[in-house]
Amino acid sequence: MRHRPTLSTKLLAMGTAFLVVALASIGFTLWVTWKLEGGAAAVNEAGRLRMNMLRMVLAQQEESPEKFAQLVQGFDTSLELLRTGDPARPLFVPWSDATRAHYHEIVREWRALRADWSAQPPGRREALQRGDAFVTELDAFVQAIEVQIARWTAGLHLFQLMMVALAIAAAVAFMALSYLLVLNPVMRLQQALARVQRGELGTRLEVEADDEFGQLAAGFNRMAHALQASHRDLERKVREKTASVELQNQRLAALYQVSALAAEAGSLEALTQGFVQQVRSVAGADAAAVRWSDVANERYVLLASEGLPPSMVEEEHCVVAGSCECGQPPETARMRVIPIVAHSAMQLPHCREAGFQTVVSVPVRLHQRLLAEVTLFFRRPFAMADDTHELLESMARHLASSMEGLRATALEREAAVAAERGLIARELHDSIAQSLAFLKIQVQLLKGAVARGDAAARDASIEELDTGVRESYADVRELLVHFRTRTQDEDIEGALRATLSKFEHQTGVPAALAMSGQGRPLPPDVQIQVLHIVQEALSNVRKHAGARRVLVRVERHPRWRFEVHDDGRGFDPATVPPDSLHVGLGIMRERAERIGAQLRIDSQADGRGACVVLELPPSAADGEPVDAPTAT
Repeated sequence: MRHRPTLSTKLLAMGTAFLVVALASIGFTLWVTWKLEGGAAAVNEAGRLRMNMLRMVLAQQEESPEKFAQLVQGFDTSLELLRTGDPARPLFVPWSDATRAHYHEIVREWRALRADWSAQPPGRREALQRGDAFVTELDAFVQAIEVQIARWTAGLHLFQLMMVALAIAAAVAFMALSYLLVLNPVMRLQQALARVQRGELGTRLEVEADDEFGQLAAGFNRMAHALQASHRDLERKVREKTASVELQNQRLAALYQVSALAAEAGSLEALTQGFVQQVRSVAGADAAAVRWSDVANERYVLLASEGLPPSMVEEEHCVVAGSCECGQPPETARMRVIPIVAHSAMQLPHCREAGFQTVVSVPVRLHQRLLAEVTLFFRRPFAMADDTHELLESMARHLASSMEGLRATALEREAAVAAERGLIARELHDSIAQSLAFLKIQVQLLKGAVARGDAAARDASIEELDTGVRESYADVRELLVHFRTRTQDEDIEGALRATLSKFEHQTGVPAALAMSGQGRPLPPDVQIQVLHIVQEALSNVRKHAGARRVLVRVERHPRWRFEVHDDGRGFDPATVPPDSLHVGLGIMRERAERIGAQLRIDSQADGRGACVVLELPPSAADGEPVDAPTAT
C-alpha cells in the first residue's frame, strides 16, 4: 500500500491554497486600487500645475516679485511631488513611456520658461502664449496619466473577472475533491454497513490509503471480521445448544413414553416389552432385553426382548446370577459396558455366537433392592457417554417404579377383593345363613311335631318355614341388588332415588328423599360405600322396624350428612351386642370406617322409630384418605 497524505493534510493544503489565492487576489486588488488612487491624485496635482501656471502668468504681470517667487517655488514642489510621489496620500504617477516623456518635456519647458522669466520678464501677450503652450503640454501629460489609469482599471476589471472564474473553478474543484476525498469514502462505508445489516458479514472495504478513511476502513474490516467470527461462534453455540435441547427433548420424550407406558400397561409383560422397545431406540442398540430377578436374586428370567435371535432367547431364558457378566449378583450390580471377548470364563457364548461385540448391563433397583436387569446388545464397539449413562439410569428408575406400582396395584386389588369378600360373607352370614339356621331349627321342630302327632305344632312349624323361606328369598334379592349397585353420575342423588324406588317396590312402604345444600360431588368409591350403608339401613327397616314411612335426608354443606328415618317400633342400640348379626350394624360400621365417616344410631324402643346418621369428613369430597373414627 502506497503512502498518501492524510485527509487532514489534504484538507489543510486545500484550505491553505484557497487562502493564499484569496489573500493574493485581495492584495493585488488593494494594490491596484492604491495605484489608481495615486494616479487620480497625480491627475489632480497636474491640474494644480495648470492653475498655478495661469496664476504665475498673471502674477508676473500684476503681483510682486515675492509673490511670484512663492508661486514658482510651489510649482517646483508640485513637479517634484509628481516625480517622487507620496505614499501617504497616496499619490503616484502611473509611469509609462508616454507619461515619462511628457513629464521630462514639462520639466524642460518649465526650466526654460523660468530662466527666461528670471532674465527678462515677458510681456503680457508673450507670457500668455507661452503659458498656453505649457498648459497644453500639461494636458498631454494628464491625458497620458489617464490613459495609464484606464489601462490599470481595465486590468483590474479583467482580474476581477478572472477571480470570479477562479472562484467558480475553485468551487467545482472543491466539490469534486470533497466527493473524491470525503463523500465517496463515506458512501462506500454506508454501502458496506448496509450489506452488513443485510447479513453479508463477509463484506470488506479496500484500504487504499493510510489516511483517516483508510484507518476507518481498516477499523470497519476488523469490526466486520469480529462480527463474522462472533456470528460463527454464536451459530456454533446455537447448533450445540439446539443439539443439546433436542437431546434433552429426546430424553424427556423417552422418559415421558416410559411413564405413559407405565400408566397404560396392565401387566408386567406389556410393561417390559414396551420398555425394551423404548430403551433400544434411545440407546441405538441392536437388541435389548429385560430380565426379572427373583426375591433371592439367584436367577434372572427373561421377561421381554427385541432383536435377539430365537435361539439366544431360548438358551438364556433363565440365567443363574454370576454365571455371566450380564447376570450380576446384587451386591456387585452396577451399570457396566462389557466387551465380548473370546474364551472368557464369566461370559456365556451366546452373545459372541450371535455376533454381538458389546453388552451394556443396567441394574434395575428400588430402595437398594434389585428387581431386574436391562441388557443392551451392540454389534459394534460402544463407548457410553455421561448423558447416555444418566438417561439409562433414569429409565431404569422409572422401570423399577413402574414394576413396583404394578405389584402394589395387584396387592391392592387382592386386598380389595379380600375385603369385599369378607363383607359379602358377613352379609350372607347376617341374612341368609341365619335364616337357614332358623329354617333348620323349624325343620327339627316340624319333625318332632310329626313324630308326636301334634297337628297344631306341625302347622305352626310349617307356617314358620314358609315365613323363613320368604324372608330368605327377599334377602337373596336384596343382596343381588346391593352387589349390582353402581354409580353412573357424579351426583349421588340419582342412585339414592333408584335405591328408594326399589325399596318401595319390594316392601310397599313409601320412601322419600330430601336433598339440601350445594357441594362438590363424592368420589365413586365413597358413593359406593354410602349407598351400601343406606341400603343396609333400609334392609333393617324392612326386616325389623315395621315402619309405615321412610325418609332419607341428605345435606351437602358444610359436610356431607346422610340420615335414614323410619316411624317403626324402634330399638335400644345399647341392648344390641357389637357382634349382633340381626340388624347389620357391624357391616355398616365397617363400611363407614373404610371411608373415614362417623356412624350414629338414634333410636328408643318406644315406638317412635329410628334414625341412622352418617357424617362424612370434610375431605371426603377430595377423595383423600382419612383416619377412621369410631362409630357410635
